[in-house]
Amino acid sequence: MVDSPRNPPITSPPIRLAVCVSGGGTTLQNLIDLIQAGKLNATISQVIASRPKIGAIARAEAAQIPVALATRKKTQSLATFSASVFDPIRQSKADLVILAGFLSLVEIPADFTGRVINIHPSLIPAFCGKGFHGSSVHQAVIEAGVKVSGCTVHFADMTYDTGPIILQQTVLVLDDDTPENLAARVFEAECQALPEAIALYAAGRLKVEGRWVRVLGPV
Repeated sequence: MVDSPRNPPITSPPIRLAVCVSGGGTTLQNLIDLIQAGKLNATISQVIASRPKIGAIARAEAAQIPVALATRKKTQSLATFSASVFDPIRQSKADLVILAGFLSLVEIPADFTGRVINIHPSLIPAFCGKGFHGSSVHQAVIEAGVKVSGCTVHFADMTYDTGPIILQQTVLVLDDDTPENLAARVFEAECQALPEAIALYAAGRLKVEGRWVRVLGPV
């Protein structure tokens, strides 16, 4: 079990989350565990999967969370695909959407502007954009010879990894790192940064000013 986010407890009603997934669902599981342990004041009202038979679906079903499948077909427009993602989210009355390793680009509808956040396993604007996901990110970090990497939580917009940054956490890149062990350390940082960002959003402490996200003091 990971430690609780670095935020004071929230006494308001739990924020309702929708989580979009494309793979094993480790980020989803981290949120489930924190919620069940009382360390994140949230509920997960809907999971959206972009592929069938992935591990994240089994994790959601084990936690009795509704799952909807939104697979983009080759002949399908981006608008139609995006509607298949956001229609069940809207019906679930989610307050905030989490892109948790969701590999498909979506158009964010007007009613969800500023209500979608993404977690990316690098320090944006480095090692991000189309094609940078999973182990490819960490392989590129190692090959570039940089000394630090980390994770970024940001508001999502209409392109890959370009929305305003909420939080970043760094990890050292070691001389003998492989993509796998670097990924494990970055994931540990993600397990802190994402729930912290959710708690800040739920508390109304995030103010977007152009490219900047200001973290306001406690009310």
